[in-house]
Amino acid sequence: MQGNGEHQPNDMALPPAARGAGFVSPFDQAAWFDLLTAHGYAPGGRLNAWGSAGETRAWLPLRLEKAGALAGLGNWYSFSVRPLYTGGDKRADALRNLFARLRKRAGRLALYPVPDAEKNGIAAAMRDAGWWVRSVPKGDRHWLDLGGLDHDGWWESRPGALRSTVKRKAKKNVVDIEIFTAFDGAAWAAYEEIYAASWKPEEGDPALLRAFAEAESARGTFRMGLARIAGAPVAAQFWTVEDGTAFIHKLAHVEDSLKASPGTLLSAALFRHVIEVDCVVRIDFGTGNDGYKRDWMNRHEPLWHIEAFNPSRIAAWGPALKAFARSALGRA
Repeated sequence: MQGNGEHQPNDMALPPAARGAGFVSPFDQAAWFDLLTAHGYAPGGRLNAWGSAGETRAWLPLRLEKAGALAGLGNWYSFSVRPLYTGGDKRADALRNLFARLRKRAGRLALYPVPDAEKNGIAAAMRDAGWWVRSVPKGDRHWLDLGGLDHDGWWESRPGALRSTVKRKAKKNVVDIEIFTAFDGAAWAAYEEIYAASWKPEEGDPALLRAFAEAESARGTFRMGLARIAGAPVAAQFWTVEDGTAFIHKLAHVEDSLKASPGTLLSAALFRHVIEVDCVVRIDFGTGNDGYKRDWMNRHEPLWHIEAFNPSRIAAWGPALKAFARSALGRA
């Protein structure tokens, strides 16, 4: 059963125009949370938690878990789980009110992945609302801040080995690259074929990812690159572009095509496209600390797992004690 909050009236459903702090992400959209719900990522129920201060409202889509616990509504495709806001400039007060309201209905709350820039504000609002809070780094995020550079200026800043590989492989003219700015069924089928033959184990949710790609295409944010050798698809990448930021969602290549470096050439082509055509100022490689991301990006930050425990619920004391003991042992 999907809920909208304790005693929440019908008009308090998550609005489509809510946004997080900083740049807009596809994972801030009401449609994204509806998609997760429709694909079974809130099996115990969904809660659109909210709080207000003046004309400002803070929103936090959550899923209901066992034993009175709540968690951020997301999955492995999510680059972030963070509060969203509408109206006004009293975000900290609205967020504190949101967490105060949640203490009436939950004993525990977990959020991940929380961006580094927003961790302190979220944790402070939780503490001010009366929660016991534990924040620990969990995972990494790599991103590119162009800082006024054009494509050529950025490319000159990349490692020599990467630039040499792209130059040598491109000269051989073996890999054909096509870039799509709208969803194409045949191209997506090729991506799924490549992924099935890639080095990656089965992971993710293909039906959800396709539905997400189709929805992003309808919004005009869809970007996809497809590389072929002798007509056969060998590498594919799914990106989106929004609010001056490109988001790299999924990439795959066929193992036995590595000698031609189709994935590297495809990345180079997509970077050029989003910088020169879409005029982005930021490129986000999402979660994960894969070594190759450092070749393309110039910024790195930790992601955070925030746990909050409600001291008014005796059932939360044991889990809180264990969590804080783990933190103490880690520091020791």
